[in-house]
Amino acid sequence: MKITFAPAQIPTQGHAVIPVALGQKLGELGAKLDKKTGGALKKAMTAGNFTGKKDEALSVVAPPRTKIGRVILLGIGKPEELTEASAQNLGGGAASALIGVKAAQGAVIADIFKGGKLSPAEFAANLAFGARLRGYRFDKYKTKKTPDSAALKGCAVETVDVPGARRAWAALDAVAEGVELARDLVTEPANTLTPLSFAERCKELAELGVKVEILDEKAMGKLGMGALLGVAQGSALPPRLVTMLYKGDPAAKDQSPVALVGKGVTFDSGGISIKPSGGMEEMKYDMAGAAAVTGAIHALAKSKAKANVVGLIGLVENMPSGTAQRPGDIVTSMSGQTIEVHNTDAEGRLVLADVVWYAQEQFKPSAVVDLATLTGAILVALGHEYAGLFSNDDGLAGQLSAAGAATGEKLWRLPIDEVYDREINGDAGDIKNISGGREAGSIIGAKFIQRFVKKGVAWAHLDIAGTAWIKKPLATVPKGATGYGVRLLYQYVTARSAGA
Repeated sequence: MKITFAPAQIPTQGHAVIPVALGQKLGELGAKLDKKTGGALKKAMTAGNFTGKKDEALSVVAPPRTKIGRVILLGIGKPEELTEASAQNLGGGAASALIGVKAAQGAVIADIFKGGKLSPAEFAANLAFGARLRGYRFDKYKTKKTPDSAALKGCAVETVDVPGARRAWAALDAVAEGVELARDLVTEPANTLTPLSFAERCKELAELGVKVEILDEKAMGKLGMGALLGVAQGSALPPRLVTMLYKGDPAAKDQSPVALVGKGVTFDSGGISIKPSGGMEEMKYDMAGAAAVTGAIHALAKSKAKANVVGLIGLVENMPSGTAQRPGDIVTSMSGQTIEVHNTDAEGRLVLADVVWYAQEQFKPSAVVDLATLTGAILVALGHEYAGLFSNDDGLAGQLSAAGAATGEKLWRLPIDEVYDREINGDAGDIKNISGGREAGSIIGAKFIQRFVKKGVAWAHLDIAGTAWIKKPLATVPKGATGYGVRLLYQYVTARSAGA
């Protein structure tokens, strides 16, 4: 969807979205439009019991004395409580409303209210960001367009500060591109997005100044990545490990980058421990962690963020075959630790074991953050509202939680006490990839990964299995792939680099 910014003026045609504060209070432009229509907007609000509270919406069709097709009123609540996140949600609501009336184009009026903390430019840019995210579509494989598939192609945000809005939009535009990239990757079917094609997509980041390196199975074999290679051995498609290094702050005193690590299982059948067939088609999104890391690197590089960061993604396909890894196999990880594979469907942690270790060996990072659609247990614990956060460092956990709160990509911290370690102590090997029971499944997964974090390294694990894909739309997210993690990681990295 194309976003433009234009001077604030009373709309003369098409569809327009106008914010309303609590108490049916209109901004300057909204008040002028109401006066022009002979008070039609106020009358409609009263008749429709519309008060302007947050998330309220009211559609006024063909208001008199104008050629406007429809005015959509959106409640913002109290102006003093409006934040960047709520402004984004408001923009998402505007896009949703325009999509609902099958508008190809629309105008959103970034009206100003007394008491608001956001500047006109910030308000307009965040409205645009939310609209852009909510207007996302993935229909490249549809051969026939239906009335229901009409897309919102353009949105003009009208503001009193067009130059300021465009400046504020530059970074948000880059983040929106990163989110859309992540959503595209997650939505692609597994027959087109393979470990090989995913790695090829990553090469495109070189155009933004990112140094991209790809390790094949031979190189990984030499490094001793038996855990990752064990997962991949059942597939006809070879694995890849991609590193994406972005140095946006070469003058920084500490040149150690933040390492972002993503699980990239492009399709997860479960392997020999095969999953039930019902819902297995959704397992194309088992690479959402890798997609989030790739999208975040894109956003950081596109916005020329002053940060040093490296993204690492382990790309494999987990399939059953005559060459597949078996329950009971023992593999040797790059760290030298041996792993008993008790369940081949607990494969993501095997991939991360080698990639996390490689990140520490190769880049000596100042912090490691991994993202993975790791466990179904996290959905039982947190549903689709929060991703699980596990960390060995309170400072890092706090920074990530703050980034999640600021972006709406919320995190909930769970324990990783030492008591859980005994559950994964191996019998014939050093460690086993599952415990003997169903209890604390997400914690057990996190504890497994922690075994491959070196002493003194700040590390966090984000279990995004419940937030990577949704079946009902949210304020800025259509149903399907969410791109969860891109905004959070961008906020975390840029705030950390700024010393916040």
